Amino acid sequence: MSEDLVGRRRVGGQIRREIMQLILDRRLRPGSPLPTESELMDSLGVSRNSVREALKALQALDIVEIRHGYGTYVGQASLTPLVDGLTFRTLSQVDDDTHALGEILQVREVLEEGLIRRVAETLEDTELDGLEAIIERMEEKGRAGEPFPEIDREFHEALYVSLGNELVPQLLAAFWNVFHRVAGVRGWARDPAPAVTARRHREILTALRARDVTHAQRAMADHFRGIEARAWQGTLGVK
Repeated sequence: MSEDLVGRRRVGGQIRREIMQLILDRRLRPGSPLPTESELMDSLGVSRNSVREALKALQALDIVEIRHGYGTYVGQASLTPLVDGLTFRTLSQVDDDTHALGEILQVREVLEEGLIRRVAETLEDTELDGLEAIIERMEEKGRAGEPFPEIDREFHEALYVSLGNELVPQLLAAFWNVFHRVAGVRGWARDPAPAVTARRHREILTALRARDVTHAQRAMADHFRGIEARAWQGTLGVK
């Protein structure tokens, strides 16, 4: 790699960092307009092309949003780039993508085992009743032998609402989306035993109603071990 190319990459990275620092220093919120290209050129002392390259790179990270004909705005800084990166990482493991997917599931398991400890002793009865209603829908689907991925997702998102942490549902959704993107691309069949999945969620709720933190964590671990077993062993069923 030439020294000139290395230098341009280093400068590009510096410009991106300076634009991000500008956003932070001015306390700009998502949706707020950024300075114009000309203003950025003047304040950063760089060329128009350098500014444009930096903005395109930041757009890929959802840090800025370029609205052609209107200007550039602060982005949502969502976890979409993380989802895309993890999905690509998993699918790029051509010879062992089930192993890579199993690693993602392990990370999510660790996350949820820690989170459920936080909520196990603080969930209100009304919140537990809401989880009960979700599980009853799972059980109905389970008796009919019908998979219920969206209801499953709803349960896990509702479980941690009381934490008031906006990052939690975003992280859970990120891991969920990676799993289902990979499953869709690989043509893996859905959970072959919906009734078993419903029962595992029932065990989680039973422990939560009893305010039994240890049992709640164990029930959550059992739920994920079942998913991991299918991922690691390839029993999701490649068509």
